[in-house]
Amino acid sequence: MPDFGRLDAFLDETDTDGYLIDADSTDSDQYYLAGFDAPDPFITLYDGETHLLFPRSLEFGRAKRESRAETVERYVDFDHAELVEEHGPEEAVSHVLGRFLDAYDVDSVAVPPRFPLRTADGLRARGVDVTADTDGTVTEIRATKTDEEIDHIRVAQRANEAAMAAAEALLREAEVADDGTLRDDGEALTSERVREEIEVTLLRHGCSLDETIVACGADAADPHDRGSGPLSAGEPIIIDIFPQDKTTKYHADMTRTFCVGEPGETVREWYDLTERAKAAAFDALEPGATGEAVHAAVCDVYEDAGLPTLRSDDRAETGFIHSTGHGVGLDVHELPRLSPSGGELEPGHVVTIEPGLYDPEIGGVRIEDIAVVTEDGYENFTDYDQNLTV
Repeated sequence: MPDFGRLDAFLDETDTDGYLIDADSTDSDQYYLAGFDAPDPFITLYDGETHLLFPRSLEFGRAKRESRAETVERYVDFDHAELVEEHGPEEAVSHVLGRFLDAYDVDSVAVPPRFPLRTADGLRARGVDVTADTDGTVTEIRATKTDEEIDHIRVAQRANEAAMAAAEALLREAEVADDGTLRDDGEALTSERVREEIEVTLLRHGCSLDETIVACGADAADPHDRGSGPLSAGEPIIIDIFPQDKTTKYHADMTRTFCVGEPGETVREWYDLTERAKAAAFDALEPGATGEAVHAAVCDVYEDAGLPTLRSDDRAETGFIHSTGHGVGLDVHELPRLSPSGGELEPGHVVTIEPGLYDPEIGGVRIEDIAVVTEDGYENFTDYDQNLTV
């Protein structure tokens, strides 16, 4: 059960009666606050307790059984049909929401930074004060994981490692054609084929993923290029897997860079540097350190080697051109940040460490582990070797 003490404090500090979210459960703040998974938008009100409101009865019974809410209600419980006859279907919704809030003596609400304008306007028309929580308090609360959440991420990471092993096996067993491309059972081994193997393996481990990165050569020089087409020997192949457990909704994240056959001298140098940069980041990772300091440790390694970073040149298009890492949880990218704007790290923060180097003339190299900050340092969840040559 999450600790909503910080949300209580926020409501007290802002003299606000409640916190309101209008979204479906793909919005991680909604899922976290409601404790309920639903594909269609619904209302969550937090006023020290959690109250759910659904437009229809479709999710009503399941929400009463599965959510952690103190109350679960429907539009019909607030005379929705009569309000539609009196005000029309659009305006009736705001009257329902107004009655819902009245039931809990809520006259003012804070809402997330991204909140439906129609809902906000309708509430204001009913006399409710609606204020944007520009700091995203629920998102900030989610950054500090409970022991249960940390276990969920560990489980997702084990699935991740199984998928990475399946991908690496395809590369290891591939034959090299005369033109340097990789072949699997006589067919070209493509990014798409490796992604298929990754995604099938994840499904077998109860996870899903639609955006796996398998990028070779020049494709690997763009950190978020998914990659396409035949893979080649002698070129770096970045595989970045970030699955979501289908039951718990929690993610993991890991990247490895492989080369079938001998890599070029620059790729080998970059890989060794990236291993050093990753080690430097972990040396800096501890409670009380800032995400900025962890990021700086990586920049130091690369800049000392004479390579550009965004710290040394904010217009750089090659070299180290992204942040060192990010939080992982219900979202694959969430707080905290390991970047120039990264704040203080706390026990329970789950983060990636993923330094990398990129140049279209050479390709790309990235190595990524996932770890949790602990009371006395960190625990690395990743149990997967990092070897460039396969």
